[in-house]
Amino acid sequence: MKRTNFQVLTMSACLLAFGLLSGCRKSQPEPSDVANAAELADDTVAVPMAADRLFDDFFFNFSTNERLQRQRIHFPLPVFDAEGTRMQIERSEWNVDPFFMEDGLYTLIFDNPAQMEAARDTSLTKAVVERINLDAGFVSQYDFEREDGCWMLTTIHHQLMKDNHNSSFLDFYQRFSTDSLFQVQSLNHRVTFTTVDPDDELETISGTMEPGQWDTFRPSVVPSNTIYNIVYGEPLPEGRNKLFVIHGIADEEETQLTFSLRQNKWKLMSFSN
Repeated sequence: MKRTNFQVLTMSACLLAFGLLSGCRKSQPEPSDVANAAELADDTVAVPMAADRLFDDFFFNFSTNERLQRQRIHFPLPVFDAEGTRMQIERSEWNVDPFFMEDGLYTLIFDNPAQMEAARDTSLTKAVVERINLDAGFVSQYDFEREDGCWMLTTIHHQLMKDNHNSSFLDFYQRFSTDSLFQVQSLNHRVTFTTVDPDDELETISGTMEPGQWDTFRPSVVPSNTIYNIVYGEPLPEGRNKLFVIHGIADEEETQLTFSLRQNKWKLMSFSN
């Protein structure tokens, strides 16, 4: 059982609510009329500088604070469809998006454990939040950039899942998340695991299991349909290993599943929860 970044953020939200008195205040273009000017003034939210240092800190507040979300978007917001056609969303047309906050969990995809450290990089200037609709084979990418110390949503790109930098793994995971027989077929001949001791939930047990033991030891939650990913910095070409992380938002649960591409087939090598 591990405490995740967003779980720590949940506890610090109350502190941030009382700390919106100083810090990063992003200037906006002048509205063209008095009504818009009044609306913009009402929506202005000052955010502590600390909340912009780490993207995860910022994004928690962006997803849960309607006024802040509207403030931190470049309007009119450019939106590109899967064919590259440009559209735009005006300020008045924007519907507040809670992203994964209402799901109770979120997911991340890394090529290796070292990539996880990028989430703690205070010099980061770009991040992409990906909403992945596995059933539809469709990905929406929300591009954020840090400008003058403030994180801003600058563009949305829609793409087919086959064009995503994790396309091979996502195609595999779509079936893995919904097909219990395929899950067993996708296990390595030996899978190492660490999980909660069924006799003492405060302790963990570790070992190896064979595919026939999957029903006994498998993680209780394997998200399907719509999942998320956050790319910290520039996306890299798809590697042969994937660390799939499932974070609980309100609780302290975290599950990590490690997959490797073996003879052109993704195999689950290990997991912990």
